Amino acid sequence: MVKVLMHGCNGKMGRIVTELIEKEEEIEIVAGVDSHTEQTNSYPVFQKIEACNLVADVVIDFSNAKAVDPLLDYCVAKNVPVVLCTTGLSKEQLEKVAETAKKIAVLKSANMSLGINLLMKLLKDASKVLATSGYDVEIIEKHHNQKLDAPSGTALALADAVNEALNGEYTYTYDRSQVRQKRGQKEIGISAVRGGTIVGEHEVIFAGLDEVIEFKHTAYSRGVFGKGAVEAAKFLAGKPAGLYDMSDVIGL
Repeated sequence: MVKVLMHGCNGKMGRIVTELIEKEEEIEIVAGVDSHTEQTNSYPVFQKIEACNLVADVVIDFSNAKAVDPLLDYCVAKNVPVVLCTTGLSKEQLEKVAETAKKIAVLKSANMSLGINLLMKLLKDASKVLATSGYDVEIIEKHHNQKLDAPSGTALALADAVNEALNGEYTYTYDRSQVRQKRGQKEIGISAVRGGTIVGEHEVIFAGLDEVIEFKHTAYSRGVFGKGAVEAAKFLAGKPAGLYDMSDVIGL
């Protein structure tokens, strides 16, 4: 039985993961961490991770960027792997994640869904054919009006997948309103839409001469990401130090 510490247990994703794990036989939540403790949980909840004194095999994190630094410190101190699902991390925090992965197992993914991670592989293959043939690359992402970071971590991960296939030669453009000039050939435009209750929609456009190819992924519920996190936790428990991602979980 894999024992989980749910970090951010009373947030939207934390509650979804809790419900999913309650239906599983191979995994259980032994404790949670959340600044909001008024909700009744089936496991003990601590306001701060430093206060947690229960033993877990792995941490699943769906919290916020401010909570990530103490989380990483805790995981190193307790020698417990962590599935890091929080997005919007700063450059300094990403560097700390990389350093932490030298000491414990860390699985970081901008998006936990199977579909998005398969899409990243497809984009790498498509980019080698289309972008190198002069097709312009644009990414449009859409999310609910409560999302704090823009562009989304998933949009950036998709851009990185394209850029990786193109030897890192492309730059990212987030706003063209202040510059009056033609689009550069080696740039990836990234646009963010925020509105309503959109769970998550990402579209990658390759626009060429008289031809447009579009790759699109739509998430209809947050359960997609929760299921991925649960599978990632099962995978990561007991793994040696290193930086993992969802491609390791699904074997791509």
